[in-house]
Amino acid sequence: MRVAFATCAALPDGTPDDRPAAELLGADVHVWDDPSVDWDVYDRVVIRSTWDFTDAPDAFLAWCGRVGRERLRNRPDLVAFNADKRYLGELSCATVPTAVVAPGEPPPALDGEIVVKPSVSAGARLTGRFNAAHHDEARALVARIHATGRTALVQPYLASVDLHGEAALVHFAGELSHVLRKRAVLRPDEVAPVAPGGRGEAAVMGDPDLVVAGEADAAERAFAGQVLAEIAERFGTPLYARVDIVRGPDGEPLLLELETIEPAFYFARAPGAVERFAAAVRAS
Repeated sequence: MRVAFATCAALPDGTPDDRPAAELLGADVHVWDDPSVDWDVYDRVVIRSTWDFTDAPDAFLAWCGRVGRERLRNRPDLVAFNADKRYLGELSCATVPTAVVAPGEPPPALDGEIVVKPSVSAGARLTGRFNAAHHDEARALVARIHATGRTALVQPYLASVDLHGEAALVHFAGELSHVLRKRAVLRPDEVAPVAPGGRGEAAVMGDPDLVVAGEADAAERAFAGQVLAEIAERFGTPLYARVDIVRGPDGEPLLLELETIEPAFYFARAPGAVERFAAAVRAS
């Protein structure tokens, strides 16, 4: 099987974390929008570090369609569904409550500490956390997002994130591979500062201790399984999926995000995960 990993121009060789998987699979690494690449020569094209797709989502989804559902993993229809965070309103599972604010619409009534983010984004770009004294700044961020032509999302900030962070359950071919724990990304009352280097992600995403190996309890495992079962029924079992879970006010699991496009897997924190991923690619 001939395999390619798709990346972005800022990371032409992919990420260091992905390189062991690429080597094990003998995969070539190509920039997704490089017109010189002949994707048809590959049996599988695996989306990995296409972290700039949010800058040109229509072009990216068109590229996914050209690569095709027989070749691309994850498949184009799942990628299209997952590319816009408004998918949270289409799932039957419990999610972080989300108000959708399209361009030209006013923000909803704001209450307490909130998060504002674009519906199409990655790496905490244009994302902020604001308490009641800073709601004017939250409205200003909604306006900034609208100025880019994008829809804004407004969510409550859950205190459990400061206490427990997020649980990220990584699945390959529908099976749980490993669990990660991510501490709080957003600092109070600011838009997340951008990292240097031109990729646009929040600076905190580069912190070496942001994500660590962890465990998931029975409730988190069962919840992630329910999310993936719904996705599999609609799109087929994904090659990979990361289910990001936070806890609600009563301790119940809530879906923060479903990552089926270009999630980081943090292979270095999970012995055996590279081999499990490679086996899933070969079997996909």
